[in-house]
Amino acid sequence: MASLAEIRARLQAADSNKGGQSTGGGDNAIYPHWNMEEGASALLRFLPDANNKNTFFWVERAMIRLPFNGVKGEMDTKQVQVQVPCVEMWGEACPILAEVRTWFKDKSLEDMGRKYWKKRSYVFQGFVRENPISEDKTPENPIRRFIIGPQIFATIKSALMDPELEELPTDMLRGLDFRIAKTSKGGYADYNTSKWSRKETALTEAEQLAVDKHGLFDLSTFMPKKPTDVELRVMKEMFEASVDGQPYDVERWGQYFRPAGVQAPAGSVAPAASTQAAKPAPAPVDDVPFEADEPAAAAPVATSSKSGQNAQDILAMIRARQNK
Repeated sequence: MASLAEIRARLQAADSNKGGQSTGGGDNAIYPHWNMEEGASALLRFLPDANNKNTFFWVERAMIRLPFNGVKGEMDTKQVQVQVPCVEMWGEACPILAEVRTWFKDKSLEDMGRKYWKKRSYVFQGFVRENPISEDKTPENPIRRFIIGPQIFATIKSALMDPELEELPTDMLRGLDFRIAKTSKGGYADYNTSKWSRKETALTEAEQLAVDKHGLFDLSTFMPKKPTDVELRVMKEMFEASVDGQPYDVERWGQYFRPAGVQAPAGSVAPAASTQAAKPAPAPVDDVPFEADEPAAAAPVATSSKSGQNAQDILAMIRARQNK
């Protein structure tokens, strides 16, 4: 388990390297804090990662949502979404973001850029000590997983960098609880009043017994698998079709990436490397659709004479670049 000093060093190094830039559904083990009523709060106690190679007690994901106008061949035209992993998680260039970054050079394309920008979230584990949500069924294992968005994560991280914090918040005897508080701002959920407790507490006897009985999760097992070269090409093709307003095509892409609830085409065998990549992300990212400074820093906005471009114009530019 990494020490608090090691965590601080890694966080500080990550901030320095950024240079001002940011680089399975239905599982009731995931605690849905986003379902809290406005004005409610939940008290959580985070636990360390079972993976000793992980400096932190969380793992970071970056997913891209591709919306489609229904599913090809189906009468229901309700929009569906496919989530695909952004390969920037593995320090590689993302073919989708390579296109999307250029859109932020044109003010008229900013909204489109935000729509396709990567959505970051962080996977934690721990106990729910105070639960304001009426859940029909809670898992036998009380160690829950938490999908935390950038807004809450900023609060978690800032406290870890506080020199007055002496122990890891995940310490079994001298750890700290974290209270997620939900309010609203501008019609969206707001978690800015979330905070760490000031008082250190030990795990209760029941909580310690749960850790001994069930063990801790290896958080890396909840990350998507790195896409293969074939899957990267499929992701780019799906991206272009999504921008073009096409429906999702099960026959073309179903063996690789699918919307939640859509079955793979009959007789198809998904490549082993895409088994987890094809799964939808396990949960929403607490109603935070976009972190505004990320793409703006990657591509400063510039005035363009091509204002008013639509999806067809964008797709034409993409294809023109490919044909060069």
